[in-house]
Amino acid sequence: MAKEKENTPKFNYFTLEPDITTNFITEGHKLGFINIRVDLIVDDIMLIHMLEYHQPLIRDTIIKALGQESEVRVKSLSGREAIRKNCLEKVNEILLAETKQKVLVDLLFTMYLYQ
Repeated sequence: MAKEKENTPKFNYFTLEPDITTNFITEGHKLGFINIRVDLIVDDIMLIHMLEYHQPLIRDTIIKALGQESEVRVKSLSGREAIRKNCLEKVNEILLAETKQKVLVDLLFTMYLYQ
């Protein structure tokens, strides 16, 4: 049993599919587009089923957060990190309201493209 615990992964990953594509606020009259792939990290494999069930809610939360971001923030490295942290916070808030527990350990952007 002890060996089994040692071989159990510390973190488990869940990739939102399909990738998220939405727009963001630009300085001019053009729309800016952002395309991201999001991986959610949990510390219990049993939480993966919860993420699958709540995937529409998670996607909507991330799309809303991205839609409020400025062009400057989307295009900068520090802005990207701030957006990632904001998405993590927002998704954890909504999942806490739905499930009564903190679900995510972290949220990663494994692809991040903007135009």
